[in-house]
Amino acid sequence: MLCLLIIVPTIILIITSILYFPTLKLGPFKFGSYWVIALISAIVLILFRFISFSTIWDSFTANTAVNPLKILVLFISMTILSIFLDEVGFFQYIAIKSTKLFKNSQIKLFFGFYILISFLTIFTSNDIIILTFTPFICYYTKNTKINPIPYLVSEFIAANTWSMILIIGNPTNIYLASAFNIDFLSYFISMAIPTLVAGIISLTLLFLIFRKYLNEPIQSFEATAITPKKFLVIVGLIHLIITTILLAISSYINLEMWYITLTFSISLLIWATIYNSIKKYNTAYLKRTILRAPWSLIPFVLSMFIIVLSLNEQGITKIIGDFLNKLEPVFAYGITGAFSANLINNIPMSVLFSNLLTNTTIDAVYASIAASNIAAFITPIGALAGIMWMSLLKSYNIKFSFKEFMKYGCIIGIPTLLSVLLIIFII
Repeated sequence: MLCLLIIVPTIILIITSILYFPTLKLGPFKFGSYWVIALISAIVLILFRFISFSTIWDSFTANTAVNPLKILVLFISMTILSIFLDEVGFFQYIAIKSTKLFKNSQIKLFFGFYILISFLTIFTSNDIIILTFTPFICYYTKNTKINPIPYLVSEFIAANTWSMILIIGNPTNIYLASAFNIDFLSYFISMAIPTLVAGIISLTLLFLIFRKYLNEPIQSFEATAITPKKFLVIVGLIHLIITTILLAISSYINLEMWYITLTFSISLLIWATIYNSIKKYNTAYLKRTILRAPWSLIPFVLSMFIIVLSLNEQGITKIIGDFLNKLEPVFAYGITGAFSANLINNIPMSVLFSNLLTNTTIDAVYASIAASNIAAFITPIGALAGIMWMSLLKSYNIKFSFKEFMKYGCIIGIPTLLSVLLIIFII
């Protein structure tokens, strides 16, 4: 139990850093403080022998789907496919085209934008969609002089709702599904209806909350035309589509998901490099694609994995699991999962719950996956996307406080989570 004297202050420090000093500067370099704190904590746990090197080595080299290195490769590779499409102009082009269709009505624009973001999130990643569309929303609403909050909140809710439907939508989906050998199709079949219910409930609540703002007129404005790099967009989309298809059948063709995504992300970068050489294109977009990948997830996830392994080794995980297993599993793991994610972030929560869930039902696993996504609604701490999103809003001078985030998040998140857990429990 002594290891809690290290882990509890670590959690408090991570939350504090996210709220008050999310980034650290070292000369010209800027990086997230949250992963530095996690890394220091992991090192301290090792030094004080709360976890052995052999346990860490066995976990990091295990030939299993839950190997954290494989999961990181899977998520970062998939993210590179999405960032590439963003860098060659695909997402912004789609956004501008969609706004032109609904420019005379905020209500039509609101629903159209929600549908667009939801659709793109399903096949890419919630983090990438949020980081891509937030600047555009800030730019568009400023020039049309409409309230940006309804669109920003609906974007964030849509991305973190529809990320549940496929394994690739969120690293937490990947981690928990891999831990319990849930393949791509089985996951989709089980999570399709809960995600649909979550989408309907959250969209209804969003509209009811913001309907008075959506009746205001839109001032005439033409968004800056974007000309995407057509050939590269086509190549990027082909790679994304083939990757998604192969992920869907990976369990039938005996190919691990991380291997598929890594292969196609490397293939895409090679294609783009060859095309740049032939056409003499500027390679800046390719460098940005690589630099924008979420590399900080590597030290953060591995450090949190070590922290959770130390809880296992000290017997604390078993105590928590025994308590939760006395309750109704779907609601016990779903509710505590959402609460935990808003204390320690949804990635560490998923690492922790992969160990807690070993002696319970598969429905409890799906409930935990749902919680890891919907938890992002409630506070910015719930997901890395929330942390990055709040920082983006500050950079665009959008006033949106932690308190406002929680107000909208609780109104939408709590009913959505309970409804999804009820659906998982019933079906």
